[in-house]
Amino acid sequence: MIIASMLLPLMLQVGPDPASGGVPDHSALVQDRPPREVPVTEPEPSWLAECFELIDQDPARAHVRAQVERERTEGNERVLANHCLGLAATKLERWREAEAAFIAARDEVPQDDLRLRARMGAMAANAAMAVNESRRALLILNAALVNARASSAGDMTAFILIDRARALVNIGQLEDAEVSLAEARQLRPDDGEARLLAATLLRRLGRLEEAQEQIEEAARIDPLNPQVGLEAGVIAVLDRRDDAARASWQSVIAMAPDGPEAKIARAYLEQLGPASPPISPAP
Repeated sequence: MIIASMLLPLMLQVGPDPASGGVPDHSALVQDRPPREVPVTEPEPSWLAECFELIDQDPARAHVRAQVERERTEGNERVLANHCLGLAATKLERWREAEAAFIAARDEVPQDDLRLRARMGAMAANAAMAVNESRRALLILNAALVNARASSAGDMTAFILIDRARALVNIGQLEDAEVSLAEARQLRPDDGEARLLAATLLRRLGRLEEAQEQIEEAARIDPLNPQVGLEAGVIAVLDRRDDAARASWQSVIAMAPDGPEAKIARAYLEQLGPASPPISPAP
């Protein structure tokens, strides 16, 4: 049986990174999911490529360049400038400024471009969650979800549902978060992130059998993800399957011995203690 000092932290954790309990990498969430898309303009603004290239190379310069272009442009070019400004601000971890830029971009996207409006809203919501403004993020995500559904963008809808589940978890609405994740899984059954987050949430709700099903799916989809092995061990130990937990956590260490998940796995193994020796049969 796992010791009490370990049980409470495990039950409180929830998220794609079982070790952190929150949104683990805000800049990655904002920038990389779903793939970047920008409104088409004819011709493409001469400054656009440079602004986006600078985001990774020199985000401070990209930030300044985007501000300049935002002030002197209008229409689609102003949307692009706000988009670039928001991405640069995320690199600089200026989350409130990033949120404002993405909201401005969303509001200036043409009303009939529902997919892009949904994307800008989702990015703004992730920036809000980075500063623990989950209730505000949820309002933004609800609007983005309406746009995504109206545009029949299945993947976009799923991504927003996953983000919405995170926001709901952050404000304690776990059952609603599970409903949001269930819909996301229907739209993207092979999304490993959705499966991992669902497993973590179901485990927190005490539905260990369902959590086990989801973590097995996550392992099938993304077998080399150490976060999956870490969560699999947590589910196993709460289900009193200590040997399975040890195996999962040892696999995490073998997979990425220098990673943060391995450090947590070692701590869990230390608290769980060594396996009991087999009982010899009586003579």
